[in-house]
Amino acid sequence: MQMAPLMNSNTSTLVLHPSSQAEEPKKENMLSIFDSNMIQKQVNIPKEFIWPSIDLVNTTQEELKEPLIDLSIMKAGDEKAIASAAELVRKACLNHGFFQVINHGVEQDLINDAYCEVDSIFKQPISKKLSAKRVAGGISGYSGAHADRYSSKLPWKETFSFVYNHHQNSSNPQIVNYFKSVLGEEFQNTGLVYEKYCEAMNELALVIMELLAISLGIDRLHYRRFFQDGDSIMRCNYYPPCKSSGLTFGTGPHSDPTSLTILHQDQVGGLQVFANHKWLSVRPRSDALVINIGDTFMALSNGRYKSCLHRALVNKYRVRKSLVFFVCPREDKVVKPLESLLSKNEARKYPDFTWASLFEFTQKHYRADVATLQSFFQWHSSSNLL
Repeated sequence: MQMAPLMNSNTSTLVLHPSSQAEEPKKENMLSIFDSNMIQKQVNIPKEFIWPSIDLVNTTQEELKEPLIDLSIMKAGDEKAIASAAELVRKACLNHGFFQVINHGVEQDLINDAYCEVDSIFKQPISKKLSAKRVAGGISGYSGAHADRYSSKLPWKETFSFVYNHHQNSSNPQIVNYFKSVLGEEFQNTGLVYEKYCEAMNELALVIMELLAISLGIDRLHYRRFFQDGDSIMRCNYYPPCKSSGLTFGTGPHSDPTSLTILHQDQVGGLQVFANHKWLSVRPRSDALVINIGDTFMALSNGRYKSCLHRALVNKYRVRKSLVFFVCPREDKVVKPLESLLSKNEARKYPDFTWASLFEFTQKHYRADVATLQSFFQWHSSSNLL
């Protein structure tokens, strides 16, 4: 098979310093617990949260002009409107990999309930949160600034993550059982809310996959079939106020290694996307969901669609919250583009891989950044695993 050299990032003009090697072991005697209530009382934020000044340049209030897609057209079957929307999505994904959707079918009451449960999780005592902490190499559970994994450039946030199996047995609610097992019986309702939220996200993801297929000019059901039995990841983000907000990030610059990200951000704002050689802010919309392309889908499109480079700022005075659903294929599925996507004599930009192998790389060996996919292939090639 003809292979092109590993693709360079489309953001080559960006001033960033991606990791050049596999993740280094965490150093001892460094910050290991992120207790935001205690840290906010300190005169200066710990050095582990301070990012290099070169990474903090170009903070801007200029807004991204991303397309706003009305998804009601998909249910209505308005083929002319669908074609127009697909063209808007195509242009956005060729450029920066980011758009928003409205009339998406997710009830506002459900979104509000999900935010209420964010508060119920992160307002627990630190001891309670740590009892549900994520295990090394895993994805589910609580994490405070990822301080258990990294020693520098820590994100100013807390997260709580869990897995959603699209094919789970409805008589055995996996998410409800998970919350009860790690946080206690009193979190049964929290689990029920997120069970419903993930079901709604999964249905929405398949609609968006159909629109993406149309935008690429392939069988409109191809990606729906590819992802319908996947295992996705849900994450609740909680960004406490930071009086030194100009020195740190809530989430540093990176592209998501997953396939598709569906995010709802609250009205505080802080999400930024790198497009047209600069950082641009994304205005919060309570009625919209943010959609961005991840590394795995970029590989599925043979690099046509860009994995969205983004970051999150923290607010000096207000808590910021977001709900994130990461769409992933089943772990053993081979990620490769359709032959029909390749024009005559067009080389493959990436070798075949499975989501399981990329996921393991990002959880055990590498910190996601602007060059995750390239670093993954180089690492696997040197390890003779591809």
